Amino acid sequence: MRIGLVSYRCENKNISFNMSQIELAMKRSIGKADLLCFSEAFLQGFDSLCWNYDTDQTIAREVSSETFQQLKRWTVQYGIALLIGYIEKDREKLFSSCAVISGGELIHNYRRISKGWKEYSVTDDHYCEGTETGTFQLNGMSMDLALCGDLWEFPEKFRTEHLLIWPVYVNYTLEEWNSGALDEYAAQAASVAYRVLMINPIDKDPVNHGGSFFFQTGKTAAGIPFDTEDILIVDIS
Repeated sequence: MRIGLVSYRCENKNISFNMSQIELAMKRSIGKADLLCFSEAFLQGFDSLCWNYDTDQTIAREVSSETFQQLKRWTVQYGIALLIGYIEKDREKLFSSCAVISGGELIHNYRRISKGWKEYSVTDDHYCEGTETGTFQLNGMSMDLALCGDLWEFPEKFRTEHLLIWPVYVNYTLEEWNSGALDEYAAQAASVAYRVLMINPIDKDPVNHGGSFFFQTGKTAAGIPFDTEDILIVDIS
C-alpha cells in the first residue's frame, strides 16, 4: 500500500482553509497514494480551542456533519482514503479524534486516550478521552492508530506487530529537533512497533516546523525536511 504522510500548513480555527489543503493534497496524490494521513487536529488546527465549551463546541465537528460528508465525497472522487485528526463533537462531549475514511464511508474513528491534548487544569467533563485502542483494516492491511501523547503515556497499550500510524502535533524548535528530539521520537516509536509513520503539520501561529517521518526499528528510514510543505509517499507491503 502506498501511504502519503502530509506535512502541510494548517491554520487554527480555519476549517475552510484546512479543507482546501486536504483537497490539494488529494489532487496532487492521484495515482501516487492509496491513503493520505494528516496530523492530530489538522481539520481545525491544534490550537483552535479556548477551553470554553460554549465556544469550542462550535468549531468541533460531528461525524454526521456536512464537513465529513464532503470528506467522504472526496475519497470517492479522487480514489484515495483519508486519515485525519480532528476535534470531534459527540452530543455534549468533545474529543481529540482521528477518522479513517475510504470509499465514501467512515471505517474507523479513534479517540485519543491520553489527556495532553487539552488544558486539563481548566476544562470540565465536556472534554473527554477515549477508552479503547483498536486495529483497522484498509485494502487488506491491518494497521493501528495512536495520537501524539498516547505513545508516551500508555506505550504498553499500543504495542503491535502491525504498522502503527502516529499523527502528532509537536512544535519543538529546530534546535531541539536536531539536538536529539527526533531520535527520542524514533526510539519511542520503536518501543511499540517495528514500523511507525509519524505525521506533523506546519503552522505559523504558533510556529510548528512540521516534518513527517517513517521510523523503522528505531531509525529514521525516510522523512520530510522541517519547514517543507510536502507529502512523503511510503510503500508498505
